[in-house]
Amino acid sequence: MKHKFLMTLVIAGALVALAGPAPADSHAAADTPKLKILILGGTGFIGPWEVEAALAHGHEVTLFNRGKTKPDMFPDLERLKGDRDPDKDAGLGALDGREFDVVIDNSGYYPRHVKASAELLAPNVKHYIYISSISAYKHTDVEGQDETAELATMEDPTVEEMGEGWVNYGPLKALCEQAAQEAMPGRVTVVRPGYIVGPGDHTYRFSYWPLRIREGGEVAVPGTPTDPIQIIDVRDLTEWIIHLAENKITGVYNGCGPDRVLTMGEAVEASKKATGSDATFVWLGTGFMETHEDVTFPIWTPFEGEYKGFHTFSNANSIKAGLKFRPVADTVTALLEQFDSLPEDKRTEVMQRIPVQGEAELIASVKKPQD
Repeated sequence: MKHKFLMTLVIAGALVALAGPAPADSHAAADTPKLKILILGGTGFIGPWEVEAALAHGHEVTLFNRGKTKPDMFPDLERLKGDRDPDKDAGLGALDGREFDVVIDNSGYYPRHVKASAELLAPNVKHYIYISSISAYKHTDVEGQDETAELATMEDPTVEEMGEGWVNYGPLKALCEQAAQEAMPGRVTVVRPGYIVGPGDHTYRFSYWPLRIREGGEVAVPGTPTDPIQIIDVRDLTEWIIHLAENKITGVYNGCGPDRVLTMGEAVEASKKATGSDATFVWLGTGFMETHEDVTFPIWTPFEGEYKGFHTFSNANSIKAGLKFRPVADTVTALLEQFDSLPEDKRTEVMQRIPVQGEAELIASVKKPQD
């Protein structure tokens, strides 16, 4: 059942895409050198926030992508059209001979593609920031793993498909990291985010909880109130990525948050407070996983067995490198404000997926007197 819990980290799931980001709310120091930044991708979830943060700091931004996702976003920026696959259509031709201070690679999923872009850009680029994933680690049952922990592997590293349940996603991300590092030794930063949440999130990763809790009534919550979860607001992550670029910080970092143990209980209570809801929480424990195998809840994984370490990765090195976190209540409020600004049809589409199927049955099973 492992993939059922972890695939929500990597797949754009149940919620429709929310609107683009608001302007960044922090500014670089006056003496920060202005950078020419190339973003590979740039119009998905984290890309627009990276652009906003970079522009707020006075940097020059160029986007490279296929021009298929939100092609009208950022009309004033230079946009280069191509494909991450060097053998497909125009490939990487638009990047040939171009010079940049920093490349932020959001869209590298296969090592052959990352190798091609990093090698092409290496002569004319000072710093390559590759956005990887916590899924790059091999083990999820070990608590407190730092950046030296063992990475996931796959039998055939030339495979270019995610496989059933996206089983290859983590190993491929690890191979992409290595491809970038080999192409530009000493000039690469690898960021391994966990669950990225906040305004613009188009998955169940965290959005589900404030939206469901705002509906009120009895809310089924998996596990126990003390189960840890790790989330990072997209605005904190992307502001930090620009900080890494400005300060030429290289190395490998876990992009997880916050800077303390956040529990599932605290997260749902923050959503209740922010929404003024009358919701009451029915904690399910983990027994439902055996009787309701097809029911999964977003963000949560059981704090036991093979999942016990998943929400406990160490971010100590990232904090030393400048990563900061806003309160979870801020994330909840911003997410709800943006959701409420969506057209009615999109809000309706989202709410048709909430609560999870079978919630009432799960609550009834927990309340049922034991024989």
